[in-house]
Parts: sequence; C-alpha cells; structure tokens
Amino acid sequence: MSRSLLLNSFELLATASGAMTRLRKLILTLAVQGKLVPQDNTDEPASELIREIHSKKSQLTTQGKIKRDKPLVGISEDEKPFELPAGWEWIRFGEASINRDGERIPISSSERNNRAKVYDYYGASGVIDKIDGFLFDKTLLLIGEDGANLINRSTPIAFLAHGKYWVNNHAHVIDTTHSELMRYLELFINAMSLEPYVTGTAQPKMNQAKLNSIVIALPPLAEQSRIFTRVDELMKLCDAIEQKGRLTNEKHAQLISTLFDALGSSESAHELTENWQRVSGSFDLLLDRTEAIDALEQALVQLAVKGLLTPQESNDGQAISLLAEQIEAANASSERRSRTELQPVDTDSVPFEIPSSWVWCKFGEVVHVSGGVTLGRKGVIPNPVSLPYLRVANVQRGGLNLDKEVKEVTIDLTELPRFLLKDGDLLITEGGDWDKVGRTCTWRSEIAQCLHQNHVFKVRGYTPNWLPEWGELYLNSPSARQYFAASSKQTTNLASINMTELRNCLFPLPPLAEQRRILAKVRTLTELCRNLRATISKAEFSRGLVADALFAEPALASQ
Repeated sequence: MSRSLLLNSFELLATASGAMTRLRKLILTLAVQGKLVPQDNTDEPASELIREIHSKKSQLTTQGKIKRDKPLVGISEDEKPFELPAGWEWIRFGEASINRDGERIPISSSERNNRAKVYDYYGASGVIDKIDGFLFDKTLLLIGEDGANLINRSTPIAFLAHGKYWVNNHAHVIDTTHSELMRYLELFINAMSLEPYVTGTAQPKMNQAKLNSIVIALPPLAEQSRIFTRVDELMKLCDAIEQKGRLTNEKHAQLISTLFDALGSSESAHELTENWQRVSGSFDLLLDRTEAIDALEQALVQLAVKGLLTPQESNDGQAISLLAEQIEAANASSERRSRTELQPVDTDSVPFEIPSSWVWCKFGEVVHVSGGVTLGRKGVIPNPVSLPYLRVANVQRGGLNLDKEVKEVTIDLTELPRFLLKDGDLLITEGGDWDKVGRTCTWRSEIAQCLHQNHVFKVRGYTPNWLPEWGELYLNSPSARQYFAASSKQTTNLASINMTELRNCLFPLPPLAEQRRILAKVRTLTELCRNLRATISKAEFSRGLVADALFAEPALASQ
C-alpha cells in the first residue's frame, strides 16, 4: 500500500455512513424553498408563468392534443408547508403539468424476451429492460407510480427520460408547457416526502389523482434556471465527496457557505427551527474541519443579531425608549457637535426584519465615533508624552492581537483625553483587505495606558446603558460586513471606510435586557464552537500519529 493510498483511506473513513444521502436531500429542500439562490425582483413573477401554462394548455385542448383537465380543489393555508419567497406562487402538480399516462403500454417480461433489445424500457425506478419499439420520442418526466421506493427513496422517484423509449404502467408520464418547468417538477418531487400521497402498505401506490393534488412551490422561470445551475454545482461537489472521501478545502468552503447562509437567512423562529433540523442532520459530514466551525459561528452570529437565538420577553419593554435615552445623552454631550432628533429609519433600507420590541437607528446616533493619532506629524510638541498605540494589525474580529509589535508614539499631553482608550471602547478598523474592513473588538484595558492610530476608529457610548459587546457582535456580523464591503472605497488589494460611512451604518437596537440574554447565549455557543475546533484538531493530530505509526511498519513500507 502506498503512502498516498493509505492517507486517502483515512479520509474515506472520515465520511459518515449515509451522510451523502442526507446532504443531497438538504440541497434539494433548500432549492425548492427558495433558499439556495437569491431572488431577483426583476424576474417575471411565477404568476405570469402560471398564466402562460393555462394559455398553452387551453390551446392544446382546443386543438385536441390533450384532454381537458379535471377540476382541482383550491389550495388551503394548511396545505402550504412554508412561506414563499417574493415572486413565487403555489400551484397543484396537475395544474402545472400535462399527464400522458394514457399512452403507456405494459409488456410482460416473457414477451420482451422474444423481442430485440433496441430502446430503453422504463418502469417505476428507471430503465428495467430494452425492447424493439418506442412509445415516446421526446424528453418527458417519469415518476414512479408504485413500489417501496415511494417511501424509502433508495433511488430518485422522479427522473427525465430522453430520446426514444417505452414506458410501462408503473411510472407516470409527465409533459409540461415549458422545458425548464419539467426539470423543476423533477427536482421538487425528489425533494419532498410523498408519504401523504401514497396509499397501501404492502404495495405502496401513488395514483394519478394523488399525484395531481401535490402542492408545488413554483418560482419564476428565470430563478428556476439559477436554481438548476446551483444544484448542479453542489451535486458535483457531492460527487467529489463520494469519489474522494472528502472535498478539497475550496470546494468544502463553497458547500458550507451555501448551507450555513441558508441557516443564517432564517427570518422567523419557525423557519429557524426547520432550517436547523435540516442542517444539523448533516453536521457529522459538514463539521469536519475548523473552517466549517468558523462558518457555523458566523451563521449563529447572524441569527443572534436578528433576535432569533433567544425569545423576546414582554417585560423587557421597548427599545425605542432606550434609543431616546441614548440620543438625549448624546445631544447633552460636549462631544456632539450637532443636535440629533429621534427619527424612524426607512424600513425599505434595512437588511432584515427585527422583532417588534427592537428599533433600527444609525450607529452614529447612539455612540461617539472618533479618529486616532496621525503618525509622522511634524512640528514641536510642547508637552511630549510617549505611549503605546494600536494599529490595524492589532485589531481582529472579537479580540486584540497583541503578539504583533505594539509600538509607541509621542503626542502632546493636552491630546491625551482625545486619544487615550477607556475600558469598554470599541475599536474598529478603517481599512485593510476588502473583506476585513470594519473589524471590531472591545478594549478591556489590556495595556495600562494606550492610544490608537488614525486607521483605527474609537467608539464610545454616551450612557452606562450602552453595551459595547452588542455593538461588537453586530459590527462583526455578516450583515454589517456586507454593508462595509458595499460602502468602502476599494482599490485592487485594499479597501477603506470613512467616519461618515461608519456613523451611517444601520444598527439594530434591542431592549437592554434582551441584549444581555443574546450576548450570554452567544458566549455559550462560542464556547461550544471553540470545543468543536479543539476536538477536530485533536482528531487530526491523532490520525497523523496513527498514520506515522503505520508507515513505520516494515510490512507497509515494503508494499
């Protein structure tokens, strides 16, 4: 056994049994719920697609090419399993499709044995034989009508048949008015549980009436194309796992990003519960390296700042009173140059919905933002004092890096109140790599007296009811990072934000008691993530020791 082959064997053992089936199911589920690709408000809505379907089916009926559809009952609210994205519509399967079951012809195996093997012969689970004739000469959607696979789903229940082929009476034959729609129906049927539509136990069966009654979440046609592209990409990544045992770091990161972005995009407690159940079912496969833990932690932070990690409590009060208190204190401060009035934020501009007890504001309304010492200043300093100062390299997300050299700078003694850091100040980076702009951490007097340079903003609250940890949490969240990326001035390798852009950052403010509960929950989850990282590191170290020991064996070395 070669060294590379042995290492590959270890990688294959790291993949959990059955994990790929769950992962593929998760991808399909996210796709048909509109959580795999972003919506585009310029897409023609699905309501227009439905009108086109009705029109084309009416024309085909008039021409005698298809039979008139049997009336289908309306879709009740109880039948809708989730909330639709903008531009989507609910529709029953029979309304969206054209059934061609009447053209099927079953042929017994004994008769097929006496005929030439030329064209594919389809049954409930795919091609089961070949025959010397064909019934269909176009791409159609086939869906298993009976058999245990309707329940256990060991193979896809819906699949496309191409070219010339024959279909027996164990697979429904489905046509559509739009080719994209056919593939989407295939994807949707394979994503959902068919148990509510199946009759019989010894021999499960889904008849035509049951199939037609299935409720479909229908996206706009343009979004369907984007969904197919993304599903194909992710399924290729799944193929890579099965072929190689584990993904490369880059491809693994793509997969993790897609799945945890869907988790972080939850907009309600109910939706979060559903998304968490789906993603957590694949944790043993997904959380196999520290980068995945980082992505999970970012998803948890996003949920935290949306108010979805902890419940709201009625006795917390309303955050609008806290905001009014902060603005009043700011207006009374000598540091505030102009007066600010309490004004509502345009809800169309906010990045996400917040609980009713919260309020959106501009960051600069509740804190004082100031710049730091400019290095290399010329001229005489009357009362010089030399003190250490923090650079961009020292300020990381969620903490300081004091391993980087902390240099000193000389300022005038009269400037000390302006540049000296106080316990609880937020430190925010002005510039750096484009994805690192706005890194935020809280100063905890790690150095007795310390200043900050002009590329690190200092943020200080006006009242004791300002919690810098909440500001740190939000400014390091995916939503704030997107704001900084969009607002920053970018060059080839670097980006930066100015003080005005920082002050204008939209900021969600919960009641004070809820801020404390959220921060406590985040600390607990952060500790769990830290333990997961340690477990992964320990496991990787242990595998390395085992591999080294095995390679040292003469029997292995000689093979």
